[in-house]
Order: sequence, then structure tokens, then C-alpha cells
Amino acid sequence: MRKLKLQMQMTIDGFVAGPNGENDWVFLPGKQDPAAFQFIIDMADKCDTILLGRNMTRDFVDHWEDVVDNQPESPWHPLAQRMVNHRKIAFSHSTASIPGRNLEVENGDLVTVVQALKNQPGKDILVYGGAGFVSSLIGFNLIDEYYFIVNPVAIGAGLSIFKERKILNLESSIAYKNGKVLNKYLPV
Repeated sequence: MRKLKLQMQMTIDGFVAGPNGENDWVFLPGKQDPAAFQFIIDMADKCDTILLGRNMTRDFVDHWEDVVDNQPESPWHPLAQRMVNHRKIAFSHSTASIPGRNLEVENGDLVTVVQALKNQPGKDILVYGGAGFVSSLIGFNLIDEYYFIVNPVAIGAGLSIFKERKILNLESSIAYKNGKVLNKYLPV
């Protein structure tokens, strides 16, 4: 059975985005670490499907397709190629189609569809967000592995993916030179 892996950037005060979805705090100038970037590449290589909430899909697809099409010298180009080439499924109750390469829209029951995806052959499944969509996946206990990249910044207010108490087991933790810490958790 394939695993559903959540990979999210998080602030030290526990937010995954600012109050209006801002994520400018993720890429602090001068704070890059090749090892942290390699982890993200490796994670993408272990997966062949990306799940997205409808609200973040348009920006996600537009960003990565722009990097692939117009920024071949970008250090993000290797990741962009993976993001564009992977199968992407956007979940929506209100939209039947969203333009984008290798992108499909799913309007079915979240639990039923995700369980069916997990039972299909292939590599693992990766989810990046958005906050509301991930919160639903967490609420239905669909996440098999949690990877939180904790950034050395507090924003004071924002969006959380946890709506109720959730106990997780810390499996590993890696501190990067840029001040970010990767924590891998498993559900209890």
C-alpha cells in the first residue's frame, strides 16, 4: 500500500501560512542549505502523485510551470521538473477542471478517493497543502507520515493545519545550517 506523506513548511509558532495565506517567510534571503533542498528533491523522487487543495492549485501549477518553461538556470529547476511531471490531483467540491500539465480535478468523497489512491500501484503520494485541505486529511487520519520543515521565524498569527489535539511520534529530526529543522512524525 502506498503511503500519503505530508511535507509542509511551518513557522516556529506553528503556522503553515500567514493569515491571508502568505508564505514569504519560507525563503529568507541568504538562508539556503543544499542538504535541505536535496531532502525535498529526494522526497519528490519517492513519490509519483501530488495531492493539492483547490485553493492553492492555480498558484502551485503556474509557479512550477513558469520555472520549467522560462527559468532553465534557476536552482529550483530540478524540483520544478518533478512538480510539473508528477501526476497532480486537485480536490474540489466546486470546480470540474483546472488547466495544468498532468493535473486532474477530483470531486469525489475525500476519504474514498484517497484510500483508493493508496491502494493503487506506484510510488508514495505527497501532499503539500493548502492549509484547509491538509487539515481535512489530518482530521480523517489519512496522513501516514508527517514531514514538517520548521523555519526559524515566528509570524504571530496565521493558518494552522491542526483543528484538534493530535498526538504524533517523532521518528527523526535533522537540523540544517540555514536554521531550519526537519521533523518526521508518525501517527500514534
